[in-house]
Amino acid sequence: MNQDLQTVFHYHETTKHSQQRYARSLGYMDWSTQPNPFRNYNGTQSFNLPLATDNTTPPYHLLDFDLPSAPLLKESISQLLQFSMGIAAYKVSGDSSWAVRCNASSGNLHPTETYVVLPPVLKEQNDKTTIYHYAPKNHALETLAAFDTSFWNKLPNGSFLVGLSSISWREIWKYGERAFRYVNLDGGHAWHAIVVSAKMLGWKVTRLDSVSDSDISTLLGLNQDKRFFENEIADMLFVLSPEEVNPSLNIDSLVESVPLVYEGIANQLSKSMQNWDIIPEIENATSTAQIKQKEVKRSNVTKEPTQESKTVVMNRRSIHIMDKETSIITKEQFHTLLSSVHGSQDAKESSAHLVLFVHRVQEYESGLYIYIRNERDKDSLREQMHTAFEWRKIGLKNLYLLETRDLQMASKAISCSQDIASDGAFSLGMLCNFSEQIQLHGAHRYKELYWECGAIGQQLYLEATSLGLSGTGIGCFLDDTVHNLLGLKDNRFATLYHFTIGRGYVDSRIQTKAAYLNR
Repeated sequence: MNQDLQTVFHYHETTKHSQQRYARSLGYMDWSTQPNPFRNYNGTQSFNLPLATDNTTPPYHLLDFDLPSAPLLKESISQLLQFSMGIAAYKVSGDSSWAVRCNASSGNLHPTETYVVLPPVLKEQNDKTTIYHYAPKNHALETLAAFDTSFWNKLPNGSFLVGLSSISWREIWKYGERAFRYVNLDGGHAWHAIVVSAKMLGWKVTRLDSVSDSDISTLLGLNQDKRFFENEIADMLFVLSPEEVNPSLNIDSLVESVPLVYEGIANQLSKSMQNWDIIPEIENATSTAQIKQKEVKRSNVTKEPTQESKTVVMNRRSIHIMDKETSIITKEQFHTLLSSVHGSQDAKESSAHLVLFVHRVQEYESGLYIYIRNERDKDSLREQMHTAFEWRKIGLKNLYLLETRDLQMASKAISCSQDIASDGAFSLGMLCNFSEQIQLHGAHRYKELYWECGAIGQQLYLEATSLGLSGTGIGCFLDDTVHNLLGLKDNRFATLYHFTIGRGYVDSRIQTKAAYLNR
């Protein structure tokens, strides 16, 4: 086993929570070093984007069908960014206020940054290809570099690029050594937020899975160390286009055209930072070239008519308290939620399966269920899990009952004693084909598994919202306690993210204010 793979498996084992100890962190909130949740580049030219709040968007239930594509204009770019990476609202309690964004984030810390690479389509570009940083606080674009390139001749008219990066320090500040997990879950949240926002405009999103992290870093200017105080690393690069695009698209001509030094100096997010050696170690180990996965087409799901897409996106929230008295959901709602995540993100191979702790679903007995998202793993899962499990098909294709019993206390204990796991309609763990995928595809696959789980989480948030329900991601869980409950003896499968759905308790003491009121 090579060193990078050893580092991945060591990191994952070291950062597990258990009944004996939680993964290491500072142990308290050092408010004096709390990182700024908003990145900006000082010394750049910037311009505000027109707000898309009043734009009409398609009904949410039609997003999985082909819709007419919007032209590439400032207004459509603005809508894409506002309804994916922008601020949805502000929450106010006493003298405190905080932003809630359209993309979910662990602890609302938002490690993910967004960059846009545009062909000459805006008047601000002076006929140049331009690289921008998206500044969600003001819903603005900051100009980092402008240059000439013939790259766009390879793509359909109306195509452009979006890049995502991450600043681990924002999560390290609170979560210590486990932060890398949350950073990449948030990358998955962001990815799917962009996919959903693009669907509103009839655009396709393709992740360029053959582009190296090094080339993404060069393109976004992240390798220019003197412009940064905190380390910011490259994650994903997408083509957004009216048409499907080859995920192996070569971007060499684009990377070769960028200037050596970009405009602007990134703002310093904290006066100082904690040092956790394990974080740069895992970041370096997983920075290898990305691996193309087998294509699997996503099937459309027939849904009941619902509200406008923007309404769903803007009202997505993380709930801290579930109201168990009102958290009973119907069988149809349960099926809609599961079916919405059956296919894999961006036509890539599914590796995550849903282990379900069902508490309050009409026509379903309380118990343990599993929803299989890739038939490839079914036999292996049956072989690995407890032999006493029933594996009885029930209610929905790929859904199996494992055992009937009350799992409220078990799900709460697994989720670091959080009531939200037991008080909702159901909670779940995303059980991934783990060691096999990483050994087969390389250390970078570790990040990709978290991206897949984060994307599933973002979809569950939106689907729950569209049904008038509440959802919350759960990053704190006892890894091996879950595995023991299932009978898993090794790391062939591993749970990477947990989630709960029900009806949330709304705290009337916290007010909601619209975003961008000062614009």
